[in-house]
Amino acid sequence: MSHAKSSRSSELRKRLSHPVIDTDGHMIELLPVILDYLKQVAGPEITSKALGNFRTRDELDWYKLDREQRRHHNLIRPAFWAAPAENTLDLATAMLPRLMHERLPEMGIDYAVVYPTIGFLLPDIRDNDARRAACRAHNLMMADMFRGFEDRITPAAVIPCQTPREAIEELDYAMGELNFKVPMFINLVRRPIGAVDERNPELKPYAFWIDTLAIDSLYDYDPLWQRCMDLKIPVTAHAVGQGMHMRRSPSNYMYNQTGHFAAAGHAFAKALFFGGVTNRFPNLNFAFLECGVAWAASLVCDLKERWEKRSAEAVHQFNPEKVDRELLRSLFEQYGGQVLAGRAQEASFGRNISERDGIDDFAAASIRSIDDLLDRLAPNFYYGCEADDRMNAIAFDTRLLPGGRKLNAMFSSDFGHWDVPDMSGILCEAYELVEDGLIGNEDFADFVFRNPARLFTGMNPGFFAGTAVENDVAKLLARNEQAAAAA
Repeated sequence: MSHAKSSRSSELRKRLSHPVIDTDGHMIELLPVILDYLKQVAGPEITSKALGNFRTRDELDWYKLDREQRRHHNLIRPAFWAAPAENTLDLATAMLPRLMHERLPEMGIDYAVVYPTIGFLLPDIRDNDARRAACRAHNLMMADMFRGFEDRITPAAVIPCQTPREAIEELDYAMGELNFKVPMFINLVRRPIGAVDERNPELKPYAFWIDTLAIDSLYDYDPLWQRCMDLKIPVTAHAVGQGMHMRRSPSNYMYNQTGHFAAAGHAFAKALFFGGVTNRFPNLNFAFLECGVAWAASLVCDLKERWEKRSAEAVHQFNPEKVDRELLRSLFEQYGGQVLAGRAQEASFGRNISERDGIDDFAAASIRSIDDLLDRLAPNFYYGCEADDRMNAIAFDTRLLPGGRKLNAMFSSDFGHWDVPDMSGILCEAYELVEDGLIGNEDFADFVFRNPARLFTGMNPGFFAGTAVENDVAKLLARNEQAAAAA
């Protein structure tokens, strides 16, 4: 018996002249099944170690402690009731790839990239052997479960990133041996603070810094970015920011959850820019998932304003040596009154810094103009946006965005998680931006089709071969080639 049926979203899809590509649906895995695969990969001892680390990520179990103990350890309130329950059909859809495949047309979705749920946490396992084995087991499981549904669904492979070497090795295995097409990078890595670890290793769970893999990193991750270029895949990052620094409420899950994907995307995007990665790899696409685009619009505007005031040339206006001490002295005498008159010589405006110390924070990005800056930010960054986020409209507002350049916002449903209580209404919810006059139909086509297609075909023109959207994507690429030739 088929559970697919007509819906408002499927009716809307019939009226569209283009397909719909979902760049971020979600699978809800069964932990016992992951453990079955893990035992096959690494045996019972590593499985036990991985399970223990997974269940007590901060080495303490929140549910076994009382309120005062949670506060004492500053233990983060974990996620709870995070999947559809009352809508049991949707719950089962997120768990069963065959049912998911059957119901995508009901959602108005032609093709979907599906990310894990439990898989988010596996790359954060501290033990090296357990972490790598858990990610390998998860990828084997997903490859088996989604085999045969390639026309409409591609799952994402979990890629651990504690070191570039382990990331490259799992990437090669997942893409080469298991035929995955999309990686899931956890691009924020917790690192112990060396000075704290030396003095008291027991404090390691409480004292850590965040390695963004692109600036001030413990390792050189350029070989990983180059491997993505070689494999013709984008860097699709789905980092978890909960539990980091100001997202550690011991009592309130919503406090920890709200905005954490955006914060993770913001940190990674800044690191890629200031670390010069987008300068060294100008043809590599990056996707920041489940984080919206409002923060990205703010970041682009912020960096433009900062570069104008603190570029290599402009920053000299703030050099303390530029202070006119005689003018300052006279102004203090004239306006200082009883408190400040005669004290101008005591004013200090920071250290004198030599060129050798580095004064150009934009050096690695190699920025010489606003166009250079936008080239490092706009063309190759893509942003996963949920259907209910009204701030998606800002990606298409050229009145606000510098240089009149739109941002690459992409439809990312997040089906399978609590913020999608009804899968059949996702596309209609996204289309409300058109109905409310916030974006046009062409913008909507960019949002649900063209931008998602460009993310993947920009790296590999044949990405959609053999899928339900192959012909539409081929026509899009042909139109783009004709437009480029005409220009």
